[in-house]
Amino acid sequence: MKSSLFIQTGELISSSPEDTFNYGFQLGEQLQGGEILLLSGPLGAGKTMFVKGICSALGIEQENVTSPSFTLVNPYDGRLRLYHVDLYRLDEGASAAHAVDLDDLLSDEEGVIVIEWAERMGNYPLPELVLRIAIEGDGESPRRIRIST
Repeated sequence: MKSSLFIQTGELISSSPEDTFNYGFQLGEQLQGGEILLLSGPLGAGKTMFVKGICSALGIEQENVTSPSFTLVNPYDGRLRLYHVDLYRLDEGASAAHAVDLDDLLSDEEGVIVIEWAERMGNYPLPELVLRIAIEGDGESPRRIRIST
């Protein structure tokens, strides 16, 4: 991440998909390029809705944003280029990162990389500064969104 970026860490409560989208939007407004966001949470927690909010803040039409569960990587062009990665279908470990050619994505220092199911990368070496976003909850219950570095 660029050193001039300051993103408040902490915990948010989302009571609806709209809240989750809006929290993503607020984060997306702060992105400058070069950020790596690692998303974790159960199926249905709202990870893709959060990414749609980020994309909307970057000027990417949210209708075009879909979960890359089968394509593995969806690139989007807006104010910044965003790579939306989904490792759900891949085995855990460094092979998951290699399957999406993460090294190549990391070489785009101006792009933003958002990785859903990031925990499947195991101990894959990432730059020191990443933003971790854990979304807890599913169904109709409120979501707890924890943002940390």
